[in-house]
Amino acid sequence: MLLKKEGYPEPEELVLCTVTNVQFHSVFCKLDEYDKPGMIHISEIAPGRIKNIREFVQEGKKVVCKILQINKERGHIDLSLRRVNEGQKRTKLNEIKQEQFAEKIVEGVAKFKKMDPKLVYMKVRQPIFAKYPGLYPAFEAASRGEEDLATLGIDAALAKDLTDAVKSKIKPPEIEVIGDITITSTAPNGIDIIRNALHETTQVKGDLSIRYTGAGTFHVVVKSDDFKKAEKVMKEAVDRTLAYAEKNKATAEFKRQE
Repeated sequence: MLLKKEGYPEPEELVLCTVTNVQFHSVFCKLDEYDKPGMIHISEIAPGRIKNIREFVQEGKKVVCKILQINKERGHIDLSLRRVNEGQKRTKLNEIKQEQFAEKIVEGVAKFKKMDPKLVYMKVRQPIFAKYPGLYPAFEAASRGEEDLATLGIDAALAKDLTDAVKSKIKPPEIEVIGDITITSTAPNGIDIIRNALHETTQVKGDLSIRYTGAGTFHVVVKSDDFKKAEKVMKEAVDRTLAYAEKNKATAEFKRQE
């Protein structure tokens, strides 16, 4: 689907292009997201001297380019292929896949409501693009409960159907907060003190696991779909454990793993 963005891209923006015509000193492309033509000069294809431009590009090939200059009056967009590194290319292609996935969600909701997918897309596009660079970032925030699509200006009934679909299709990435707690005690009942201190660790609500690694050290892992929530659970667990250890004259230390 990948419906087209309005207007022009910004300088330095990364865009997905389809090569339409390869000439001796230049390559002509179509910007897939904007449905506008662009041109890559041979000097912007690859570093060094190029003997045969077709060793790098052919008609129909998809390439990720960087916007160099835009002349809106003449409708000219200058592109660079060589200034895009592999990491940027992977990130851009992943963003495109995510956006296409988000559009499929819109398409599914439109089918459910027996509406034209393009009409539904246009209803949600403007309010979402006013705050987010694409549909997927907005949907991802909605899946985590951090965004109410209706407050963006989308019709309440449509926003509810979209949110329901988003939460069933987009699962927030799992976050792990990890650390080690070391507890020692010289008291006659030291084993009981350590056991009770660890009991305090597990009393916190959240997805927390703990295992013994040796030398009085216990490995603690907190999992969540939200980093702040995971941090909060870990802090509460550690604070309770250290407080119990101190109260019972045991030595306890926590080291966070990055």
